[in-house]
Formats: sequence, structure tokens, C-alpha cells
Amino acid sequence: MGKISLMLCLILVFPVVLVNGQKKKDEIRVFELKKGNIASIKFTNWGASIMSLVIPDNQGKLADVVLGYDSAQSYKTDTTNFGRTLGRVANRIGGAKFTLNVPMMGIIHFMVSGAIGFNNVIWKVKSYKPNIKTPSITFSYDSFDGEQEFPGKVTVSVTYGIITELPGYRSTLFVTMRAKAINKATPVNLAHHTYWNLGGHNSGDILSYNVQIFAKHITPVGSDLIPPARLPQ
Repeated sequence: MGKISLMLCLILVFPVVLVNGQKKKDEIRVFELKKGNIASIKFTNWGASIMSLVIPDNQGKLADVVLGYDSAQSYKTDTTNFGRTLGRVANRIGGAKFTLNVPMMGIIHFMVSGAIGFNNVIWKVKSYKPNIKTPSITFSYDSFDGEQEFPGKVTVSVTYGIITELPGYRSTLFVTMRAKAINKATPVNLAHHTYWNLGGHNSGDILSYNVQIFAKHITPVGSDLIPPARLPQ
């Protein structure tokens, strides 16, 4: 399998809301980035989602290594969050409540931002550059004060792109996430939610795969998969 790496970072910016220089509303669309015959990635602005990623293996055979749908409209009824961008908080909040200047209250646990999070809205396209040396696309979303019961306005964006110049790699997919609280303190924890099968999405299961993550720490969870209120030092 050809090497592919994924880079994630969270930084602060103010995104500009444009679609190819013009405002577009309530339109689900498909976009594609290509780098010769090395890589091809399709996206939809519904949830700022990756639909497919076609790359060659170590013998040059092309395969789509992302699980997803052929139609962008199918993502509106999907419940698995294939390829989505999750927020405001892409994790569990015990008891669905927190205190951060303004309390958010609930009686059940809160997971990946509830039923309608950033994953189930139409994002705008801030930038689409398919025909440059490092092709990229940037989606943006303006989250309103009180959305998902979170305080304050937040602007978020996610940029996808392809780099082929890194030594030792045929192609590198990069993902950059940005978020900025506008008028109130609020928790933000974005996540990318693509399902991968490096043998190709139709090659069978991934039960024989081994994953090694070089991490200094992990977040412990209880029997209900909720992190403790205070993490051990």
C-alpha cells in the first residue's frame, strides 16, 4: 500500500464565507481534488465530508480507501457520520452539562454534538483550488449562539489538500481545522470522522489490521464510556 499520512491541527482564524467567489445557500454539492494519477479525493459540503479517496497501493493499483456513498444526498440520511466533520464538541459530555461562565444543562449524556451538529448542516466553500500544485478546498460554517445549546457564536473551517512533495510519500492528505469563538467562552472540540479501509472499501473487513498510536497519554473512561470529571495526573 502506498504511504499516506493524516495531519490534524486546531488554530484560530476568521474565515471568509464564499463559494467560488459567490454566495451559495442550501445547495448540496460534490467537489473533487486530483493530483495526476496519484490521488483523487471527492467531498461534499454536507458536513464538510470526504466521500472517497482513491490512491495507488505499492504495486500501483488504485483503490478507494474511504467508506462512503456515491451520492452526496445519501449523507443527509446517514447515521454513521461517514467522512464528516464533527462539532461543536466531538466527544462525550457526562450528564450533558458543563459550567463555563454560562451553564449548559441536561439529564442524559451528550455525544458528538447531538442529533444536529456540524456533521448535519451545509457548509459554505471559502476556497476551492483544484488546479494548483497543492490542490485544496476549504469549507466554513458559522455556528450561532445557542446552537446545540452551546453559548456564543463560533466560526469554524476545515481545509483538505494533497501534498506530493514529502520525501518517502507518494501523496499526503492534510486536514487543517480552525475554530474561533466570537462573543462568548464556549467549548470546541472538532474531529474528522472518516472510516478507512487501506485495502480498498470493497476488499473485505479490517479485522486483521494493527494500529499503533504513539501517544504519551490516553483519556480513561468509565463503564458508560464517559471520561471522569477530573483526569488523573
